[in-house]
Amino acid sequence: MASPLSRRTVLQSAMLATAASGFAATASAQASAAAPPPPASWTLQPFHLKDVRLGDGIFAGKRQLMLDHARGYDVNRLLQVFRANAGLSTRGAVAPGGWEGLDGEANGNLRGHYTGHFLTMLSQAHAGTGEQVYADRIRTMVEALAEVREALRRDPAVLAVDGRFGSAAENVRGSYQFVDLPSGVLDGAGSITLSAWVKPTHEGNWARIFDFGDNTTRYMYLAARTANGVPRFALTTGGPGAEQGLDGTSALPLNRWSHLAVTIADGTGTLYVNGSAVARNTAMTLTPAALGTPADNWLGRSHFSADPVFAGAFDEFNVWSRALTPDEIAALQNNRAADTPAGRGDRASYAFDETTGATFTDASGRGLHATLRRTWGGPSHPGFLAAYPETQFIQLESMTSSDYTKVWAPYYTAHKILRGLLDAYLATDDDQALDLASGMCDWMYSRLSRLPDATRQRMWGLFSSGEYGGIVEAIVDLHSITGKAEHLTLARLFDLDELIDACAANTDTLDGLHANQHIPIFTGLVRLYDATGEERCLTAARNFWGMVVPQRMYGIGGTSTGEFWRAPGVIAGTISATTAETCCAYNMLKLSRMLFFHEQEPAYLDYYERALYNQVLGSKQDSADAEKPLVTYFIGLTPGHVRDYTPKQGTTCCEGTGLESATKYQDSVYFRKADGSALYVNLYSPSTLDWAEKGVTVTQTTDYPREQGSTLTVRGRSGAFELRLRVPSWATAGFRVTVNEQTVGGTPRPGSYFAVSRTWQDGDTVRVTIPFRLRVERALDDPSLQTLFYGPVNLVARNSVTTHLEFGLYRNAALSGDLLPSLTPVTGKPLHYTLDGTEFVPFFEGTEEPTHAYFRRAEPRVVFGNTVSGVANPAKADGTTLLDEVWAGAPFSSKDVLVTRVRTTVDAWVAAGLLSRADGDRVVRTAEQASYVP
Repeated sequence: MASPLSRRTVLQSAMLATAASGFAATASAQASAAAPPPPASWTLQPFHLKDVRLGDGIFAGKRQLMLDHARGYDVNRLLQVFRANAGLSTRGAVAPGGWEGLDGEANGNLRGHYTGHFLTMLSQAHAGTGEQVYADRIRTMVEALAEVREALRRDPAVLAVDGRFGSAAENVRGSYQFVDLPSGVLDGAGSITLSAWVKPTHEGNWARIFDFGDNTTRYMYLAARTANGVPRFALTTGGPGAEQGLDGTSALPLNRWSHLAVTIADGTGTLYVNGSAVARNTAMTLTPAALGTPADNWLGRSHFSADPVFAGAFDEFNVWSRALTPDEIAALQNNRAADTPAGRGDRASYAFDETTGATFTDASGRGLHATLRRTWGGPSHPGFLAAYPETQFIQLESMTSSDYTKVWAPYYTAHKILRGLLDAYLATDDDQALDLASGMCDWMYSRLSRLPDATRQRMWGLFSSGEYGGIVEAIVDLHSITGKAEHLTLARLFDLDELIDACAANTDTLDGLHANQHIPIFTGLVRLYDATGEERCLTAARNFWGMVVPQRMYGIGGTSTGEFWRAPGVIAGTISATTAETCCAYNMLKLSRMLFFHEQEPAYLDYYERALYNQVLGSKQDSADAEKPLVTYFIGLTPGHVRDYTPKQGTTCCEGTGLESATKYQDSVYFRKADGSALYVNLYSPSTLDWAEKGVTVTQTTDYPREQGSTLTVRGRSGAFELRLRVPSWATAGFRVTVNEQTVGGTPRPGSYFAVSRTWQDGDTVRVTIPFRLRVERALDDPSLQTLFYGPVNLVARNSVTTHLEFGLYRNAALSGDLLPSLTPVTGKPLHYTLDGTEFVPFFEGTEEPTHAYFRRAEPRVVFGNTVSGVANPAKADGTTLLDEVWAGAPFSSKDVLVTRVRTTVDAWVAAGLLSRADGDRVVRTAEQASYVP
């Protein structure tokens, strides 16, 4: 029954209906397009990945490592869990480790997410390189997922494999399938023999070969393996504590056929394994008759819900209404039951020779034909597609507290699959991928639209279990192609109102929240604004960004500690070995980019450069690996931290986003104004832009950030447009632009865009000079804890000690305020320096060397131009030192201006009683005697 509509829902429905009509008009035109239409609200628009080619440099090198990984990894391994869930052959593939298999953390409750990331990576790789190999791999995956969805829509069908005698029925691990026998198999039997041929494929404790009973109190089972590793038969009417059992003596071998039989008669039970009696109980007071007519008669399934479904194959299963003799059981080892003195079971007999369908014929003559079923029934909607049952989604709807071991972010996983399929469609025009994506949204709408708003709010507020990633962004993107009104309505069903309303009111409630669970909410809100025009969405996203940058941002651009946020402004107080989850940087880049499309606030792209050139580049190891992408989960910022490029055995969320990041490095180098009047150069990166609408190409030639500038060459037909060149906020002096070697007039302002307007001619050359300076950034809550930057590059100290290193940097500072002269460059190694015997290197180098991203600033003595005054460097109560105050006045146009600054500062400190006159005079004399670099 549909839930009552709230007042807010009614208002939204009216608004969304209006917005949907505009999208529907373009749906048919976009059906075969390679990208969704740009929203009308974007004053800037990106270029497609295919339009921007990377040149040689640090990005191309990192990308090539990932492209090689994408080309070589066996995609059947990713598809294994999907095929298993649908009861299809897994083709011998072994699922990846970590979170993507059945044996990973929380029993693989996130499986399927990595497949979505991989599809996105392949899509970006194909778009960026044009290589057919990536399109072929996309096609393989999409066809397999279509086959999976079709199998899930149907009743399960037997998977026939070679058996002990003929054909056998395989139960793929992860399929949640079992054989359901009709009532009457036991039928009050007092004496009985049960016999089965099985081939286990996994060491799953307590998986049942058979389980007959009503519940967890009254049952009779044969488990292939107990916690002690041996088979066990048990019969009880009083639950586990009252079981009368038979335990084997050794484990059943994996991937080999074993014969098991149980006989009960005259108070004696015997367990046989491969024809030998391995256990006998002569005090059995219970027989199957004690169970009457059990409600459930299962092969492969347990009455205990926590027990796994049997993984392996079944050959003959027979039930006789007497205890077979040892000789009769021995005869079953090499012959079908029908060809032995015992004959087929007179109560039930299944040969499992069927190769199609879901019904197994009973050869006992009693007509007790069995049926193959799923423990969870089947999908609630034909669009369902996942690598696990729909039960996680169902359980989430009634959860009041989080438990990721039971329900681990099912809508997050759905988002990754949906995004991957949508990207596959955009990259290859594969209508099957679009149909799968659209079907997933139809299914989600069918579930979520029936829930009361209060239920959804509770779900989305649950840590981890209710996480849904960037699903809203993907749904709106899909809607822009399909024009289906239900899809846009679906996007609004993910609103987490408490957080969104707080951010819209610019009220910071982030303390204690899981960072990456909530960042993608705001990329979705920006897209909702695009589709609906609701200002609340854009305002909330804008305000949220300001709560993270710089209030919860580390120098490298990352955020979060142990995946969570703490109070604003607490940086030094949150540094740990689990800071800066890589997914957070990935999603903050997305959000910054989206906000910039609406509001050309340079701070968004300043952040983008910071996080991309430091955390994102540094999160990819500079090594090749066929099995793993070698991407960090966390980047610890503690002293001496060693980056872990193989976290949690692979396939984590951050490795998934790492696949994507490394194949779209070029996505924000250039933007264009929606009307085509301007080209924004956001990043200085070796690349070639094909601006087809203008008939021009723009090639950037640079080794930035090893080179302090870039050269842009315009080729093609002449035309007028404005070239807008980003002036980084750190570029405080010397930013210069020439066109055809002629200086362009104007005053570039740090943290802005410098405009060059002209009618461009074929061959015009623009040279951008961007002098770097060495500078520090102080932790907001502890100014003495600092991190070092040279231009856009974070420099980290290589040292294995686990306490903060102490460095002084004023000793030879330049008149410009540049601290670089205090360091010594390393010959032949660009961007490498030494200070006091310690090497500083770029953060983006993906090595496993121990590093110090933050150090303790120590300036104990007043020193100018490497001339020591002999005076202790005094400090105020807030930690500001005399030298801090002097150099805060940089840049200085001359030595005399610096000396004047020293003199006035000294006078003020002497007057305040912070420095003696004699020491102050010595400080001034030292400043006068020292020599300085410009």
